[in-house]
Amino acid sequence: MLLYTDIISGDELISDAFKMVEVDDIVYEVDSYMVESKNGEVDIGANPSAEGGDEELEDGVERVDIIENSFRLQQTTFDKKSYTVYIRDYMKRIVAELEKSNPERVEPFKKAAATYVKKVLGNFKDYDFFTGEQVVPEGMAVLRNYREDGITPYYIFFKDGLKEVKL
Repeated sequence: MLLYTDIISGDELISDAFKMVEVDDIVYEVDSYMVESKNGEVDIGANPSAEGGDEELEDGVERVDIIENSFRLQQTTFDKKSYTVYIRDYMKRIVAELEKSNPERVEPFKKAAATYVKKVLGNFKDYDFFTGEQVVPEGMAVLRNYREDGITPYYIFFKDGLKEVKL
């Protein structure tokens, strides 16, 4: 199993237990889903709504996003201006890391990142933002959006901001 940590903060952000799809040579998109959690224990059993069952929750049970819950992601907020400042600085930190570890990746990263960030800024209101568990401001801000069905959440991770750790 592979665990992916933020190269800046060291926070665990995602694992290969979830299907990761590379998009535009810059990010991974990872679909998530809602599960029931009671006192921190997650039930990934059958979906009652899909089976036509009752959707009422027992006392003390709440629905949680499996990725947000599993990796203890912390929701944060940005307005468009503060995100623009953040992402510019974050990209500089990633470029500095790439210059040390993978110099041939710097130019493709810069080009792909600029294009992808324009896409995010163009649809800014569609995203939620998360940090890792330690809430390190310089670390990766993970994005969450929803698929066309309006129900399925998916997370976006800048692939060059992740470090693979074998478990």
